[in-house]
Amino acid sequence: MIDSVKGVSSLFPNDALSGVDKTASGLVSGAAAQGTGQMSFAQVMGDMATDMTNALKLSETKSFDAIQGKASTREVVDAVMNAEQTLQTAIAFRDKVVTAYLEIARMQI
Repeated sequence: MIDSVKGVSSLFPNDALSGVDKTASGLVSGAAAQGTGQMSFAQVMGDMATDMTNALKLSETKSFDAIQGKASTREVVDAVMNAEQTLQTAIAFRDKVVTAYLEIARMQI
């Protein structure tokens, strides 16, 4: 039902990120390139999108399992609540990013 997200580039149709380095190698700091474990912004966003998609898939699967009698009501409710919380977090984060972008766009140079 829900297709998996392969990366940040799959979130935008028609290659909307054509000017952005999709490998995020330009966003990785020197310390991250040396292996200190720091992640780039694009990696964090991609991981968040993947986690959200996986939570939605799990809740969908649990719902179908409940219809077939393979899962309890508690499992379904837990999966759906987890998916809802993950989705609300992603929406809140998106709203903060859009607000920050709009503030930067309104700055006078």
